[in-house]
Amino acid sequence: MNRLEEKTIKTEKIFDGRVISLQVEEVELPNGKTSKREIIKHPGAVAILPITNEGKIVMVEQYRKALERTIVEIPAGKLERGENPKNCALRELEEETGYICENLDWLISFYTSPGFADEVVHLYVATGLSKKENAASLDEDEFVNLLEITLPEAKQYIEEQKIYDAKTAYAVQYLELKESMKNK
Repeated sequence: MNRLEEKTIKTEKIFDGRVISLQVEEVELPNGKTSKREIIKHPGAVAILPITNEGKIVMVEQYRKALERTIVEIPAGKLERGENPKNCALRELEEETGYICENLDWLISFYTSPGFADEVVHLYVATGLSKKENAASLDEDEFVNLLEITLPEAKQYIEEQKIYDAKTAYAVQYLELKESMKNK
């Protein structure tokens, strides 16, 4: 055991839902004392940064019940058990936007909230976009408005807190960095 590791003594499953499960773990701390950890288990997700041939970012505006408000986000979705993240990204891009892409490149994977959740998001950049006839449709409980915005507009949306989630802010910052490197 490394000097920071917490050893699990007991795990109690509290809730097992469609998207997440919650468990409480009793752990032995590095100093020998015990504590409890509330942990959300999540199968992981993908997020897609779709860039049109005109250089616009395809985003969705969606109501988020946990926030009790609408925000603007890049398309994203939950991985099904055992699903390949790249296949999930292609599926979510089509379902949420009606677009398919010629190129889908992995950018990075990151944990969303490692203090209490094991969710990892795999971020992809999609280029060579084209609208698909008879595209797969949204899930029956999903409603979105499709937006195509410029990088300056996306940065303004962050300032106005219309974009207010980490995956989308990360994607916008990635584009901004990429643009600044191109202009050097």
